[in-house]
Amino acid sequence: QVQLVESGGGLVQAGGSLRLSCAASERTFSTYAMGWFRQAPGKEREFVATIGWSVGTTYYADSVKGRFTISRDNAKNTVYLQMNSLKPEDTAVYYCAQYKLPLSTPSSDYAAYRYWGQGTQVTVSS
Repeated sequence: QVQLVESGGGLVQAGGSLRLSCAASERTFSTYAMGWFRQAPGKEREFVATIGWSVGTTYYADSVKGRFTISRDNAKNTVYLQMNSLKPEDTAVYYCAQYKLPLSTPSSDYAAYRYWGQGTQVTVSS
């Protein structure tokens, strides 16, 4: 059973920045794509960003492209989400997730991810 623990959420003013972290217990972390998703109250969970097992392959939702950056440190079994120029509409619970299959191209489909963290709240005030 893989455990994913997110941290770094909080309250920030519009235009501010936050960096989310997600630490994984998986020893083979480096062989799995990782993703970030978010869910706002009353809305469905939506894709934010993903990074392949081979560092360098990243994909972003159009709504965050140019503002958010996903990265990973395989030595620390950790994936990050740097969020800049935050907007009130970015307010949500943010979840990290590990892809189902190793050595695979990352996907924006949440059904392709097997393990999920507990989530961390990000609130952006206007």
